[in-house]
Amino acid sequence: MKRREFLRLCAAATATAGAEGFAAAAATPSFYARAKLVDEGGTALRAASVPVQRNLIFHYPYASTPCFLLNLGRPAKTGARLVTADRRNYAWQGGVGAQRSIVAYSAICAHQLTYPTRDISFISYRVEKSARNPHGNVIHCCSEHSQYDPAEGARVVAGPAPQPLAAILLEHDRASDEIYAVGTLGGEMFNQFFAKYEFRLMLEHGEERRRAAAGTCVVHALEDYCRQQVKC
Repeated sequence: MKRREFLRLCAAATATAGAEGFAAAAATPSFYARAKLVDEGGTALRAASVPVQRNLIFHYPYASTPCFLLNLGRPAKTGARLVTADRRNYAWQGGVGAQRSIVAYSAICAHQLTYPTRDISFISYRVEKSARNPHGNVIHCCSEHSQYDPAEGARVVAGPAPQPLAAILLEHDRASDEIYAVGTLGGEMFNQFFAKYEFRLMLEHGEERRRAAAGTCVVHALEDYCRQQVKC
């Protein structure tokens, strides 16, 4: 799907939402440099090879802003209607790939900006249910137990988060089966993230922390990227 197609779909969804009184303002896509998703060896990641229900992580649209890449194993919901914390509405257009099951979201929790680091991650996709996770198949942040449904645009289904996770817009090249990150949709929190974690990000990423992603983004399995995952 090309950028003009993204814009056409989002504009149509916004018009429909406005006509139904869904919300007055609209959130539009933010486009960044087009970046191909590649594995740790630099080979293009194919949609058909993305493992089902496994946490994968890459950094976009900046070198220090983490994102989840997920193959839900089922088609994601098309046209999920969502609202940002500042009351801007938007319609998420679902997943990509042959089954439209591949989705990506910012891995920065919308509540307290918890994110996966090299040392530890309090946020990840959880298939299983637990005492603190009655839903299952959600992105769960153990910091304050915000939970997001990745099949519906990362809609908040539990916890104090004031808005969905920002969606990472993906393009799928059907001919090559390659995947590209091209932008975001929803409530970005990158400025707050940089302000809150400036010192930590300097230690983790150095002068590269605010570098815009371009060309390629390396995709890692979360268990390889992060030394410890907190489950709750």
